Amino acid sequence: MAPSQKPCVPGPGPIRSQFLCGSWTCVVWSLACPASLDCHCGQGQEETLRTRGPIPPCPGQKSGSSGPHAGDAAPTTPQYGIVLDAGSSHTSMFIYKWPADKENDTGIVGQHSSCDVQGEGISSYADDPSKAGQSLVECLEQALRDVPMERHATTPLYLGATAGMRLLNLTHPEASASVLAAVTQTLTRYPFDFRGARILSGQDEGVFGWVTTNYLLENFIKYGWMGRWFRPRKGTLGAMDLGGASTQITFEMTKPAEDPASEVHLRLYGQRYRVYTHSFLCYGRDQVLQRMLASALQTHHSHPCWPQGYSTQVLLGNVYQSPCTQAQRPQAFNSSARVTVSGTGDPKLCRSLVSGLFNFSSCPFSQCSFNGVFQPPVAGSFVAFSAFYYTVDFLRTVMGLPTATLKQLDAAAVTTCNQTWAELQARAPGRKARLADYCAGAMFVQQLLSRGYGFDERVFSGVAFQRKAADTAVGWALGYMLNLTNMIPADPPGLRKGTAFSSWVVLLLLFAALVLAALVLLLRRVGTTKAQNVI
Repeated sequence: MAPSQKPCVPGPGPIRSQFLCGSWTCVVWSLACPASLDCHCGQGQEETLRTRGPIPPCPGQKSGSSGPHAGDAAPTTPQYGIVLDAGSSHTSMFIYKWPADKENDTGIVGQHSSCDVQGEGISSYADDPSKAGQSLVECLEQALRDVPMERHATTPLYLGATAGMRLLNLTHPEASASVLAAVTQTLTRYPFDFRGARILSGQDEGVFGWVTTNYLLENFIKYGWMGRWFRPRKGTLGAMDLGGASTQITFEMTKPAEDPASEVHLRLYGQRYRVYTHSFLCYGRDQVLQRMLASALQTHHSHPCWPQGYSTQVLLGNVYQSPCTQAQRPQAFNSSARVTVSGTGDPKLCRSLVSGLFNFSSCPFSQCSFNGVFQPPVAGSFVAFSAFYYTVDFLRTVMGLPTATLKQLDAAAVTTCNQTWAELQARAPGRKARLADYCAGAMFVQQLLSRGYGFDERVFSGVAFQRKAADTAVGWALGYMLNLTNMIPADPPGLRKGTAFSSWVVLLLLFAALVLAALVLLLRRVGTTKAQNVI
């Protein structure tokens, strides 16, 4: 193709620059005037321009401005933040929004929009890391539309990977690094303020989930109608997260933990919090199902948690490739072999299979949850989200079963396990992909809460299974962003700009005057009625 004028656009931005690059005319949208650039204009493609050296301020612009309309925005122009939650089974993108002039306030950051990335989690691309980055493009393109163009450069963008990548990093650290490098390469092509892609620890995941829950429910601090901040007396809620590869439990403690590794100290709005948190790797929903399948292959040659009438071919390599199934892995097996496994729908054997996941034989502390892990007694109220919510919601809405008590939850699990494959399909025709696993999932949730974490009926009555709070998804993502953007100050805020106290006084006086006027009119009407009756 003969050289001609062709736009070369790296991405949206508030400033349009045009310059010659060899025989090409390149049009660049950026947040500052470009200096010298390497220009690579492909046929029919938009390609990135890489700057060389410092970028000077644009002619006619004041130093420090970020566009042709810098400084013109109203003080209430919203600010945005983007977090990619790269879980073990899938990736979700959350876009948050808050008034730009109240960054350190509370109860004002809400979810603006979200996007579910197509395909599996980024850890599934270990053999082809470039596809991990490509999988994010569709949601990132949505972010370009959802966040106003003039806010792109000031919008922080984070990617946090959880237990799926923790497992990959344990077994194949080189592949883990390649996947992170691939997603970083994709994310840096977008005009947002990219601040890194990293693997969260289990402790981070638990604590940030707890922060999100209590932030959204305004348990840390609340803005009162008198125009002042105050600390609610209701205390904090515990948080329980059930992901694909791990599960976390986090709640506030009154005494020091016997195991220092499970204790985290936080200072939020001038209040100190001593928090217990623990993450159980390999106890997420997907890994639990794989472990139960591996055990079923060893002991039953069928699956007691799958419904009668259901059968499928299982690739042994998929079952035993996870480090979570290492204990059940045969010394010699053909990883490419497929075996047919049928469901028997036996609640008693299924419960036994689930019980084998927990070890209560020893505890080096005064009290433990399971597997020798210290845990103080659970107390107070909790919010259970992610797969906790989806499992219980299925029992409630699809099966139509009560789950208000542990006894009811157990009975609901048994009822689900007694359903045939045909009966389940008739109840939920649109959920075929995961339908066979709800018996195992319900049994695991009931056993984890009652035996694993030690909930009794009294404390379980304070557990709320929720997907959202204040129209925002509950999970670690919001707490992660709040922490990294320093939007929760350590010190308590003083009197903040809001409705002035004098304004409230005026409103109260007006309200009192209206009530008084209404009473006067009422008394007049009563008096007139009495006079007419006398006549």
